[in-house]
Amino acid sequence: MSWIHDKAHAELARIREAKDKQVYPYFRPFESGGLHTTIAGKPIVNFSSNDYLGLTNHPKVKEAAKKAIDTFACGLSSSRVQATTTAHVELEERLAKWFGFPKCLLFTTGYQAMVGTIMSYADKDTTLVLDNLAHACILDGTFLAAGTPASQPEVRFFNHNSVRSLERVLSTKQREHALVLIEGIYSLDGDKARIREIVEVCERYGAVLLLDDAHGTGTLGTNGRGLLEEQGLEGRVPIVVSTFSKTFGGIGGILLGDEEVVDHVKHRARSFLFSASLPVPIVAAASTILTMLEDDGPALVSELHDKASYFRGRLTEIGFDLGKSDTHIMPVMCKDERKALFMHVALLENGVMMVPITYPGVKKGEERLRVNITRGHTRQDMDQALELLALYGDAFFVLSGEELGPLEE
Repeated sequence: MSWIHDKAHAELARIREAKDKQVYPYFRPFESGGLHTTIAGKPIVNFSSNDYLGLTNHPKVKEAAKKAIDTFACGLSSSRVQATTTAHVELEERLAKWFGFPKCLLFTTGYQAMVGTIMSYADKDTTLVLDNLAHACILDGTFLAAGTPASQPEVRFFNHNSVRSLERVLSTKQREHALVLIEGIYSLDGDKARIREIVEVCERYGAVLLLDDAHGTGTLGTNGRGLLEEQGLEGRVPIVVSTFSKTFGGIGGILLGDEEVVDHVKHRARSFLFSASLPVPIVAAASTILTMLEDDGPALVSELHDKASYFRGRLTEIGFDLGKSDTHIMPVMCKDERKALFMHVALLENGVMMVPITYPGVKKGEERLRVNITRGHTRQDMDQALELLALYGDAFFVLSGEELGPLEE
């Protein structure tokens, strides 16, 4: 045994405790893909999925991926530098046009797209300015940049969605340039960025805004092009990062910007240059979903909004606290780790999966169930979940706010 075993054992104490009490909620193996799956042979409706338009299992999407295997196999065994295909280039061109940007670059994951973009532009002349609820990919890109010898940027945080706090940071930054990093929809809270006011502040101070619109792509705007389309701000944000792992039903990162901005990242981002090329079956699946958005985007987005509105209304009637959410992402606030874990287990036993989010994913006292409504959920799915939520919300005092006591008791 070595110090690494001692360290692992000590830090896994909470995990062992949860497993001993049979409330450990993570890494449950699905036996099929999609919103309707099975776990240990039991039918499950997944309400923590990011498949927002419910297209991952569409027959056309799967067929496109199968055909791509015949031509390009499952992988290309190298990075994009020497493993770029016509399929990659064609999809990049189509995405740039659809989003309304001059150029697009595909990464193997959305995480890598964000980390690589930040690393490409952060240097000793730059202040990185982050919303304090920024996603892990933004944090990790920032911390990697901050740890790069001889080119460390200044790092500053502003209060979540606070334009006044952002302005204070920009007015007191110590470096010549500023890169402001925000999300379009914050994935754990379900609230939208105050994008119009943030854009105006960035323009006033000459700061560059980078928008992570992973959860807005396919869900906001008439055509699903995201927060900028919804707010009429297309053309006013120079860099957007998104992903294939939500609406586009697979995995992969999207970088959007003008030609030189994107080409700079293309030739500088280590997460792009030293990672295997995105498999073409994934590219083909995303391309097929893009065609669906081009043809039927307004109808698909509208159906998602109708279902989200129905579910939100019912949750509010029952008496749940949804925090700051104003989107299809609706955290059911439990505000207690034990309540969140027990709610999860009870729901799962009845065929409904809502993953609990606990510390350190959120602050203590802000524990919640992760609830995402998608276009793929049926009215029957939603009504089943609502009935169970009402039952167990009352049973575990989530509605009343009474305390259950700590997990270790």
